Order: sequence, then C-alpha cells, then structure tokens
Amino acid sequence: MEWIGDARLAAGPEATWYLEAAFTPGAQLGTVYDDPTTPVVVTGIEEVTRIRIPSGRLVVDAPWHDDEVREYERGLPTSPPRELAARIPPGAYRMEIAWTAGPYEFFGEHFDGVECAATRLCISDEPVTGWEMALGVDDDVDRLQPGERVRFSSDANVGCFADAGAWTALAAPFRTYVDGTPAPRDSEKLPGWCERVSDESQQADLVTFQAESGGVVWLGRTRTGDVATIVVTSGLPGAKA
Repeated sequence: MEWIGDARLAAGPEATWYLEAAFTPGAQLGTVYDDPTTPVVVTGIEEVTRIRIPSGRLVVDAPWHDDEVREYERGLPTSPPRELAARIPPGAYRMEIAWTAGPYEFFGEHFDGVECAATRLCISDEPVTGWEMALGVDDDVDRLQPGERVRFSSDANVGCFADAGAWTALAAPFRTYVDGTPAPRDSEKLPGWCERVSDESQQADLVTFQAESGGVVWLGRTRTGDVATIVVTSGLPGAKA
C-alpha cells in the first residue's frame, strides 16, 4: 500500500525543492544577501560520522538549553528532550552535512561565505517520494496553524541527533559548569564543527551539528511510508546571507 501523509505536515513546493536541492552539489539555493548577482551554491556533501541509535527512538534537539543547565546544576529535574514521534529501526546511521558557498565582501575584507545548508541522517537508500514535518512525541497535529512550522530552539545555535534511550547519560556532559563556565567534556571532535558524546554501556551516541536558533526537522518518506532520511534545516526556502 502506498503511503498517504497528513496534508497538514506535508512540505510545500518550495520546501520540497529546497530539501532536494540542498543535497545536490552544484545546485543554487539563492543569492548572497544584498547581492543578487552572486549565487549561493551547494559545494558538496560531507559525511561526518555514523551515529548509533540502539533504541530506535531519536532525539533531535539542542543538547542543552540555558534554563535547563541551571535546573540541572541545582539538582532539579530538567524538561525532556524533543524526541521524534516517528520510529526508526535500531542501528547505526550515516550523518551528512550539505555545504554552500556564497562569497561576499564586508568592509573591504573578502569572505568565502561557507555555511551549512542542511544536516541529515540517512536511514536507508530507498528513494524519497514525499516530505513532511517531523512531530515530537508531545506535539499535537490538531493544534498546528496553517503554514506553521514546528521547530526546536537552540540558545547556542547547536542541535544534535541522539539516542533517546540513553539521553540522560549522553546529555550530561553538556550540562556541567564550573563557576558559570562550561567544564571540559570528554567528547570527540568531528568534521564540520560537530562533536560526539558516547555511552558505551548502551552503545549509543549523541552528535552535535550547527543549527542557527534551532531548526525544523523533516522526514523523507518512501513510497510505502518508511522513513528514509531525516533532515534538519534552520531556514528555508530562499536566499542565504
């Protein structure tokens, strides 16, 4: 049986175009802010790592929020992370970043304008036939307003993919401060300014990525409705600064 999604969650034509173009090297996603003659072009797709999700439950959220750090340090319970309602098969999945470049000049200095267009978790190689916004387990589709995009927020412009079953252990290093300053954490630095924290007792990972002010999570579904890819975008569609 072919998958029929909820029209309230379906990506519109512009969002669909962006989600597909962002991972197409050479595609133009817009033009540099205040310079319509200079295009913003997808320069490449970088494989960052593979992420272990043994529970099949995926968190896509900021690894910490400022108010939760204060609660954590005082021994108070923190809010649960934004866990996706959609489930994926337990396993290890490839994480990729789509990079763009839009050269610009600022006060006489030239910049290459390299930015992250989108980040994705590749669940399978099956073709994507439709895109929809990913709801969290606590989201209610009936409360969505027409055109509203559900997103997670990020105080530090950082998001993450993480196994929900191991979240407490994986997120703990991000919530440790000494005299108001983040304490050094035992993490692995990855390409693209990403960072990995692992919990070997559960064979689970948390990997961070760039997410300006947070992001919208999109599910790329196959003809039968299975999730083939999970993409995070901070702003779409349109030109990038």
